Amino acid sequence: MTVGLQAFVSESTADPARIARKAEALGFDSIFIPEHPIIPVHHRTPYPLGDGSIPEFYAHMPDPFVSLAHAAAATTRIKLATGICLVPERDPIVMAKEIATLDFWSGGRFLFGIGAGWLADESEIMGVDFKRRWPMTREYIAAMKELWTRPEPSFEGKFVRFPKVKFFPKPVQKPHPPVIIGAGGIGPSCERALKDTVAMGDGWMPLGLSPAQLATELGNLRRMCAEAKRDFGRIEITFLMLELPKEPARAIHEYHEAGAHRVLVSAPTLAPDNFERELEELARACIR
Repeated sequence: MTVGLQAFVSESTADPARIARKAEALGFDSIFIPEHPIIPVHHRTPYPLGDGSIPEFYAHMPDPFVSLAHAAAATTRIKLATGICLVPERDPIVMAKEIATLDFWSGGRFLFGIGAGWLADESEIMGVDFKRRWPMTREYIAAMKELWTRPEPSFEGKFVRFPKVKFFPKPVQKPHPPVIIGAGGIGPSCERALKDTVAMGDGWMPLGLSPAQLATELGNLRRMCAEAKRDFGRIEITFLMLELPKEPARAIHEYHEAGAHRVLVSAPTLAPDNFERELEELARACIR
């Protein structure tokens, strides 16, 4: 069982290199950095928590790949992850190049946490048909896998097309960096996330589930893997803990017993003058 750091970095926090270096020294196995390229000033899609207003820090998320490259240069062991990358809002060929380059220069430490987005207003601004965001995501991932694994990749799809091309560097990790499906809670979205995990994922990263609910959904995932002749044991389960409970070590143990391999926790502010103390307290509470 490992504990990773969900790092909400911005221009007002400590920089990703300092955060990652400290997290690595404290024993966190990974650093996950989320993204939102833009946040509309006026949005019709409500934030799923609270009064529906989108928290201000969502508008201050830096580019995750640049941030992770910064972190990679300052560390040697900690895994570097998007948590999550909004796949349909990016060009798949350029994205594949960014990931392959980051994985190459970091020595094979990148984890590709993916999603398709919940904020329809943002998707539309970024040129994405919100209703087709998951079909786009699935095809983008398939195209990127071709680029990462084939000597002369080509692809012919509905959203992505390219003839035989030369594409280097290839990722260090073979066949490619792990693709982690960062979607799914209770209800229909969870079933879709499980299907996508079986079809194209190397891991699953849900949130908002109790340990009992996670165990139930992993039972469904095990069954779906058996039906698709996929090895359930090769799928890594990462659980994103939205808020730190009063007894974090106990909660992490319960999620581990439910089937999680990694639990992600976050520090309150990561402020430049306070992040080291925050991470030390988080490590004492969460890492055993």
